[in-house]
Amino acid sequence: MKAKYFSLLLLIFFIACSDDDNPVDYISLNDQEIQDYLEDKDLDAEKSNSGLYYIVDSLGTGKQPVATDKVRVAYKGYYTNGSVFDESPSEGISFNLQQVIKGWTEGITYFKEGGSGMLLIPSHLGYGFRDYRSIPGGSVLIFEIDLIEVVSDSD
Repeated sequence: MKAKYFSLLLLIFFIACSDDDNPVDYISLNDQEIQDYLEDKDLDAEKSNSGLYYIVDSLGTGKQPVATDKVRVAYKGYYTNGSVFDESPSEGISFNLQQVIKGWTEGITYFKEGGSGMLLIPSHLGYGFRDYRSIPGGSVLIFEIDLIEVVSDSD
């Protein structure tokens, strides 16, 4: 009986650790990919505890959002190879920071209204390890952002 449970646990372990599903592999690979990109482009970024890299070109002078705020942001999103996958109109788009990927929820809070910079988002803070629409699983996402407006929940 114990051998049957041991075999089942061993099978679950191997399935959980398969290359396609193991986020530890993607986390390490994404971090190296981001570091290589930064070095190649001669960029200096901060790294948060979550693994998000960010560059503040201009902090801005207005309100600083919190994770529950609604914001309006103009952005361009691309991969480390430079291929653009999404771009907002110049007037930006509005959304609640709780309704976007974790990298945006965290990263946008490093800026104030009028601020701009770059977010380099590993897949565990983006769309994850599986394909999502046109974004391949495990992708590092880079966003150039301009924080146009913060609308606090209390406003």
